Amino acid sequence: MKKKLFIQIPCYNEEKTLPSVVADLPRSIEGIDQIYTLVIDDGSTDLTFKVAQDIGIDYIIRNHRNLGLAKSFEKGIDASLFLGADIIVNTDGDNQYRGNDICSIIKPILENQTDVVIGCRNIDDQAEFSWVKKILQKFGSKVVRLISGTNVPDTTSGFRAMNRKSAIRCSYMSDFSYTLEMLIQASRTGLKVDWKPIKTNAILRESRLFKSIPDFIFKQLKTIFIVYLFYRPMHFFGILSSVFFVLSILLSFRIIYFLWFLDPGFARLKTGSSILLIFSSIVAVFFLVAGLLGSVLSGLRFLLIDIRSRVRNYEIQQNLPLTDIDIVTTHEFFSWSKEKDTIV
Repeated sequence: MKKKLFIQIPCYNEEKTLPSVVADLPRSIEGIDQIYTLVIDDGSTDLTFKVAQDIGIDYIIRNHRNLGLAKSFEKGIDASLFLGADIIVNTDGDNQYRGNDICSIIKPILENQTDVVIGCRNIDDQAEFSWVKKILQKFGSKVVRLISGTNVPDTTSGFRAMNRKSAIRCSYMSDFSYTLEMLIQASRTGLKVDWKPIKTNAILRESRLFKSIPDFIFKQLKTIFIVYLFYRPMHFFGILSSVFFVLSILLSFRIIYFLWFLDPGFARLKTGSSILLIFSSIVAVFFLVAGLLGSVLSGLRFLLIDIRSRVRNYEIQQNLPLTDIDIVTTHEFFSWSKEKDTIV
């Protein structure tokens, strides 16, 4: 059976960098019979769509407005599965990642050793990253490793490969980025996750995922918070509940001491401590209930992921058309692979 590799490239205004990305892609890989390219044009206002056509990209999805990286990524997954992909590789349209590393990250999948492989950068060696971004990247990766139980050092890397089974299961909440959620879902749904070290190209433009360092900090912390809150609700609310429960115990001891252990003439009720005790007790119970409800909702989320993956698998098997995705097909497949010496 022929193995099909789909290399998907989400793009937003990448008319200048897309040719370099495609020129760097491998033309043949041992164990792969056909390599297709797929560009997701996320509502670009420049000539990205035309450039993709001129280069000879095999398939192009065109969003009529900017939907964000996560939604574009998921559209690419749906289209690749519909078109018969056995392995899907995602790389960025800004030419950050090296095409030759595709061979490295799909090798464990070809050998059936794992389901998902993340191409990991050495964060400390990224000269274009500010010290704030490096700290947040490491912190975010540590949080995701804690939640997912994986050992991936660079969880925000968009350079990743997945087999057909794992692609069918993916489903995301975040509009900002899919990278953290994908790892947690993969691990929590029983998929094997691995990583490979990669190198990066010289930066050609600033990131468009955030407008400034404060914007990046806000979005990254927001994503980490939401992901942690959703996938570990009992742990998150349990810690808060424990803090207020301990406070309630200490206040109780204080009140008991003033009521029972002082001389009768000095014994009195501490009104302030009593009010604070009632408040902390209510808050402790509130956080405990929130954790229990969050655990139920988290379980329902994974149930929905399972249902969606089964529906997606059924649609693929029945070859049902994609109703919400318009795919533009090139007039000649693999013509992009014949232009390596001419694309600059």
